[in-house]
Amino acid sequence: MIVKTFGSAVFGVDAQTITIEVDVGRGTKYYLVGLPDNAVKESQQRIEAALKNTGYQLTRKKIIINLAPADIRKEGSAYDLPIAIGIIAASAQIKTHKLNDYILMGELSLDGLLKPIKGALPIAINARKAGFKGLILPKENESEAAIVDNLDVLGIESISDAIDFFNDDKEIIPKKIDTRELFYGNIDNYELDFSDVKGQETIKRALEISAAGNHNAIMIGAPGSGKTMLAKRIPSILPPLDLYEALETTKIYSVAGKMSSESTLMTTRPYRSPHHTVSDVALVGGGNVPQPGEISLSHNGVLFLDELPEFKRTVLEVLRQPMEERKITISRAKFTVDYPASFMLLAAMNPCPCGYYNHPDKDCVCSPGTVQKYLNKISGPLLDRIDLHIEVVPISFDELAHHKAGEESSIIRNRVISAREIQHERFKDFKGIYNNAQMSTQMIHTYCQISDAGNKLLKTAMEKLKLSARAYDRILKVSRTIADLAGVEEIKIEYLAEAIHFRSLDRENWAG
Repeated sequence: MIVKTFGSAVFGVDAQTITIEVDVGRGTKYYLVGLPDNAVKESQQRIEAALKNTGYQLTRKKIIINLAPADIRKEGSAYDLPIAIGIIAASAQIKTHKLNDYILMGELSLDGLLKPIKGALPIAINARKAGFKGLILPKENESEAAIVDNLDVLGIESISDAIDFFNDDKEIIPKKIDTRELFYGNIDNYELDFSDVKGQETIKRALEISAAGNHNAIMIGAPGSGKTMLAKRIPSILPPLDLYEALETTKIYSVAGKMSSESTLMTTRPYRSPHHTVSDVALVGGGNVPQPGEISLSHNGVLFLDELPEFKRTVLEVLRQPMEERKITISRAKFTVDYPASFMLLAAMNPCPCGYYNHPDKDCVCSPGTVQKYLNKISGPLLDRIDLHIEVVPISFDELAHHKAGEESSIIRNRVISAREIQHERFKDFKGIYNNAQMSTQMIHTYCQISDAGNKLLKTAMEKLKLSARAYDRILKVSRTIADLAGVEEIKIEYLAEAIHFRSLDRENWAG
């Protein structure tokens, strides 16, 4: 007897329906075909123990299981449930009239209980797209999958629950979540706020500009000057996620297995801060079984690299292409996977190995040439993709002891949202361009025109401060964003002056 059940395979951040065909006939052997990996092949022992411990048995007849399409590699232990249900259905131990209506996924324990799986959200989206009535999966994953509407999401704790459901002996109530209510109820839920930051008004202004134009930024300052503290608060001033961005971000975290049983939907922009010992694969994604890396987990949010010169040079260099293309492509011999990676890069570093170069009170003890050598760990092409260079100076005791609260993140965020709306209208006819940081050279010439006085100031700055050639376009982009924050079309001379101020590392003699 041949029976078909249905599962799903995740590739990148999308899923594809897998048909599990089970044939029970004369003989005694067990065959599993369709390019299964070792975890899928080992399902036989898990299924046999799970069925025995729940009052069923693995038939002693010949069992042939085909995972179709047979030319796609099947990976992971989540196929245990559909294979087990297919075997007992093909051996006439349960009814089969509901099998065609549901996708089943779940890893079996030896006692028949189900363990959570990765990728529940893209699997649920694929189930609805493919026209299935519902999705049966572990209880821990039901909240994550239930944000997909028009689909019955049935969370179960054991294979016994699934068997009783198919035999019409048990009713399982579908999990229901109001996605929009959940999303809009938690959209501004940030633990950290800029009002907690004492002083550092210039730095907060620079981060506001960075958020308004989605500009990459780097902060340079002595230890304890507040670089990490400021970086952790920047998601709170970014525009809120829209529902599409929230679903897209949640899919990535679902595939990576980063969603807890209480998690349903990502409602705030992600903030990732990998340690400087991270490998290039962990940062951009990949591995034998491709998984999204830190840059994809930062999608629609912030990637913060603290102690930037301490990262291996090879790790930093792999960032260059994703920063331009806003995606990362993982290529293998038999397949290629794309992961989205549209993030804002925020970096922090000490000015020298001892940390006190240019410090107002402490002397630098580094030997001559050490500061320049330290800065040279960051390549020119990577620095070329960072628009704002911000010098962070430690605050004084008077500022630290001052009890007056700073400006709240919500107020700053409203200004950022207004500037982003101006940019959205400006670039509405350009595919893939959403903010000032993404402007091409031709677009800079069109939208960043400056007066004769502005040209004179920029020329003087280039000559006197010995700014590099790459600083020219960056200054114009940042000044465009400053004008958008002010709500004016004209790039005034004071906006140019402020943008020039934020190009510290381009000054030829900055490191002595």
